[in-house]
Parts: sequence; C-alpha cells; structure tokens
Amino acid sequence: MSDFFKSPSARPQPEPAQSRALESFATLFLVALVVTTLYAGREIFVPIAIAILVSFVLSPPILLLRRWGLGRVLSVLTVVFAALVIAFSVSAVLTRQISELAVDLPLYQATISAKLDDMRDAAADNAVFAKFSAELRSLAEILQSRPAPFNGGAPLAQRKNQPTERQEAQRPIPVEIYQPAPGPLALVQTIAGTALSPLETIGIVLIFVVFILLQREDLRNRFIRLVGSGDLQRTTSAMNDAARRLSRFFLAQTLVNASFGVIVAVGLYLIGIPSPVLWGIAAFLLRFIPYIGSFIAASFPIALGAAVDPGWGIALETLALFLIVETIIAQAVEPWLYGHNTGISPIAIVISATFWTWLWGLVGLVLSTPLTVCLVVLGRHVEWLAFLDVIFGDAPPLTPVETFYQRLLVGDASEIADQAERFLKTNSLINYYDEVALQALLMAQSDHRRGVLDEPRQRQIKETIEEVLEDLSDHVDRPPEPTPSPETAEPIAALKAADLPSPGPALAPSAEMAQPHTPAPGSESRTSVLCVAGRSFLDEAAAALFAQILEKHGIAAKVEPAGALTIGRISRLSAEVARIVCLSYLDADVSRASARFAVRRLRRRLLETKILAGFWQTDPGQASALCAETKADFCATRFRDALDFCLNKAKPEEQQDEEKTLAIKTVAGA
Repeated sequence: MSDFFKSPSARPQPEPAQSRALESFATLFLVALVVTTLYAGREIFVPIAIAILVSFVLSPPILLLRRWGLGRVLSVLTVVFAALVIAFSVSAVLTRQISELAVDLPLYQATISAKLDDMRDAAADNAVFAKFSAELRSLAEILQSRPAPFNGGAPLAQRKNQPTERQEAQRPIPVEIYQPAPGPLALVQTIAGTALSPLETIGIVLIFVVFILLQREDLRNRFIRLVGSGDLQRTTSAMNDAARRLSRFFLAQTLVNASFGVIVAVGLYLIGIPSPVLWGIAAFLLRFIPYIGSFIAASFPIALGAAVDPGWGIALETLALFLIVETIIAQAVEPWLYGHNTGISPIAIVISATFWTWLWGLVGLVLSTPLTVCLVVLGRHVEWLAFLDVIFGDAPPLTPVETFYQRLLVGDASEIADQAERFLKTNSLINYYDEVALQALLMAQSDHRRGVLDEPRQRQIKETIEEVLEDLSDHVDRPPEPTPSPETAEPIAALKAADLPSPGPALAPSAEMAQPHTPAPGSESRTSVLCVAGRSFLDEAAAALFAQILEKHGIAAKVEPAGALTIGRISRLSAEVARIVCLSYLDADVSRASARFAVRRLRRRLLETKILAGFWQTDPGQASALCAETKADFCATRFRDALDFCLNKAKPEEQQDEEKTLAIKTVAGA
C-alpha cells in the first residue's frame, strides 16, 4: 500500500524489455479486438467499406465537375446518377442476353445428350473403367449375399415383443403429403425474399456513397482531428498516399478488366459462341474477383461451346482463348501497369485474400487488395503499426548492406555475388565495395566490439569475402570518377605538403590519372601495393577487397594478414619491394595506438615506401586526427580515395615529373 502512495518518480519504472513486451501485447490485443469487431459487425461494416471504396472511384469525376464550376451537391448527384444509369444499362444488356440464351438452350439439348451418351460408351469400352465397374458390382453382390445375423439366442421377452402376422397386417398405411404447385403470389414472395438482402445492401451502399461524397471535406477534417491533429503533415501524407494508390489501382484494374472483357467478347464472337457480349461483360465483372474470377468467367462459355458444337473444337478454342489472354494479362500487362501502385508484395495479396475471404466472404475477397493497401499505408505512416508495412509492403525487408552481412554470417557467397551483379548493372565495382561491402564489414566490426562475433565467425566472413572476390574476378570495373570526394579534403589537408601532389590543377586527379594504369614491362616490382590487415580477419577482408580493386586498375597488389606487423614477421616485409603499403583498419578510432605503432615500424623498415592508412568509413574529422597522429603519407576513408592515391604514386617517376612540369606550364600560361 505504501508503494501506491509514492510519487511517480519514486516508483520503479519498467525495464525496456518489459516495456516492449507490454507494447507488443497491447498491439496484439488491439488487433484481435479489431478483427473480432469486424467479424461480428460484418453486416454493418461491409456496406460501409464498399461505400468508401466506391467513393474513391467517384471522387475524381466529381472534383473535375467542381473545377468546371458545378456546385458540390449538383456534382455529386450528377456523377451518382450517371453511375446508376451505367449500372442499369449493363444490367439491361445482361438480362436481354440471358433471355435470348435461355430461349436457345433447348436447341442444344440433343447435342448435350449425344455427348453424354458418347462419354458413357467411351467409359464402358475402356478396360480400366470396365474393370473398376466390375469390381464395384462384385463388392455390392458380396455385401448383399451376406447372411443376416442369427438372433435365436435373443431373450424370450424380446421374442415375445416381436409382432405376429396379424399385427403386421393391421399396421397403419403410411401417408405422404404433397404440396401443391406454388402459385404466382408464392413465387413472387420467394423471389422477393431472395433478392431482398442484396437489394438492401445496395440501398445502404448507395446512401453511404452519397453521404460520403457530400460530406467529403467534413469527414476528412474529422478523421484528421481524430487520428493526427498533432502531426498534420504525417496525417495528410498518409491520406494523400492512400487516395493516390487506391485511385491508380482502381483505374488500372478497371482498364485491364475492361480490355479483358472486350478481347474475350471479340474472340468468342469469332469462335462462334452465342451471346458473346454477355460473356464479355461477365468476364469484365468477374475478373474483379481475385484468382477465381477468370476461371468462373471461362467455365460458362466453355460449357456452352461444348453444347453448341457436336465435336469439341469450339470448347477447346474457347479454353485456349481464356488461357492465352489471362496468361498475357496476369504475367505481363498487370505487373507492368500496376508497378508499385498498390505497394504490397505478391505474398501479401494471397494472405490478404485468404484473411478477408474468411472474414467477410466473397465481398471480402473482392475488397481484399484495396483494404490491404489501406493497411500498408497506415503501417508506413503510423509508428506503432509499422509491422503492417514490414509484413505486407513491397519494400525489401532488408537493405542491400543488411542482406550482404546476413549472407556473410551464413557463408552464402553465391547470393552475395547475385546481389553484386544486379548492383553492377548500373554502378561500378568500386562503388559497390564502398557503399555495400564496407558497410557490411562495419556491421560485423560493431558486433565484434559487442563481443558477439567470435574469431571463427570472423574467419568465416573473411573466407566468404574471398569467395565473392573469386566470383567477381572476371568483372571489368569502370574507371572511377575524377573528382575527389569532399569527405577527403580535410584528411588531405592534414598530410605533409612534401608527400602530396603539387597544388593547383594537379591536386585533383586528372582524367588520365583516373584511367586504369598498366605497369611498364620490368617495373611491376616498383609499382606494387602491399595491403596489410590492421588487427583482425575483418581488416584482412577489407584489404582483400581493396587489393582486387587495385588489380582491376593495373596495379599489382598483395594481401598480408594481421600478424604481418609483429616484431618477428615485419622483417619479412623488408624483402617485399613495394612502392606503397596500405594499412587496412575498420576500427582505427578504437585502436589508435595500434595504427600509430604500425606506421612507425613500417617507417623504420621501409624507408622509401609510401604508407597509405585506410581508415575505412571513418568520420572525416576522426580520420584527419588519426592521420596527423599516425603520420602516414595519405589517409583514406573510402576505396575510391585510396585508389586515386595509388594510381598517382604507382606511375613511374619520369611520368610524374612530366605531369608536374605540364601543370606548372599550364598555370604559368594562365
């Protein structure tokens, strides 16, 4: 009781894990409550949902009429009246076509009977069906000839209760009551009772549509006040996004289904199916039902084709027509036309169709895609409903960097190579390594700092990177862009002026410098780059990525593991004749001392060699401080910057002198 009266600040606050659990439980409870409410009140919510979606369809022409000067009420009544006229006209055409078809149906009865007889004879002549029928007959005979169970041992009382022959003769005669044929009034009552429920739903939908269209602005403002008056920008964006997606989806779907109906009607007319306009309109309407609408629309013309033609040619032609047209539209036209208008994934369409069909039946199946679009829009703009966008949205669940790292963890180099090939269709290899591969290695380095990535997993990542490099070894990299990145301006300014290119036009890499450089014969030993890992297998993986970039630009490169800079092994590097040594670090901001001592040891052993410190993806400010502290010749945070430096320093000294002289003459002439 004393804890209850404590101040809120003195009460123990729930831990973050408990808070997340409570939020998840509250979200699940709310979802369950909403689903239960929608199921229990489907008689009310179904007409409202249909009315809202119809209002989205009718809103564009109403807004167009209002721009032309018509008032709101007159615009709404005009559009609704036009929609009703179109609906009644279509209904009249359908009724007339059905009546004509009903008159002609008795003419096809003889053809249908003949085909049924042919099918029965074919089944009788077939050896498999004949044997199967014989087995069924023999089984029936065995069951009929089985003797009745002996009841001689029945109790005496039971035998006494058995009726005698006289009692059998005196049994009452069963009487059957037959209802008279229904009269006209009974038929009218039956038809009216059957049609009352759909007519009632249509009437409610019509009333709601008119009300929503007349009160469109007022309902919009009330919805904003209810769900997002504190953040008008986000609420407005969500409403505009939903309206745009639904309008485009309905327009595209209507155009596609109308084209499908026209093609079917023309095709059936050419084939010779009676009432082709009827089946074209039916195909247009039924195709609004996902998955099964086209099959339902095809079943009736196929059956009619079998009834019209003594053979099976017309039925097969009708089947081929529907299969070809549906395949082309579903596999080519719809993906190209819809694109990302809906914003939901293909698997989400299947799941939503199943869910809404279970919830609201056939109407739910028709409304499944529009309702799911609304849910996805809510998930994109409402933070606590973000899981809806993750589950149903068409956006990739993982970024390319996250996919790269996740595949590294499982050692799947083939999928990484597939991802790289898709990226390389529009980008260069060095961009892929800078923007994706290095970022994934930084994620691995972050896990290593947290202590959740042990040494065997790091070795596996390094080996997977080597497999990826092997898969991409035949890819020709595009030349890097000549302009230097602004991120490297501050690290470059921190270097010694004597080790940098001369100021002026020669400071930025020229177009000639950016082109892949092929070493001259006999000079490979003077133009090679030695890539040395800083501390871990992850640093070695980054060094291997950079070494492949160098090799693709004509510079011989070699990778050394992290232990190459120890006292016992650094002497071996003295024998390596390399113009540049590149130190690879992913966590140089943490291991400053390691980078500083590594540069110092290389200075003592390799006097004439340039030292390039690769502080990959480090903040430019930290990279500048590290460069000043380690006293390296050049510091790079990206592969592109390091490649520009190596392309410059890898050239023969005579070529560098010529470029400097040319630059000086250019400045003097200017």
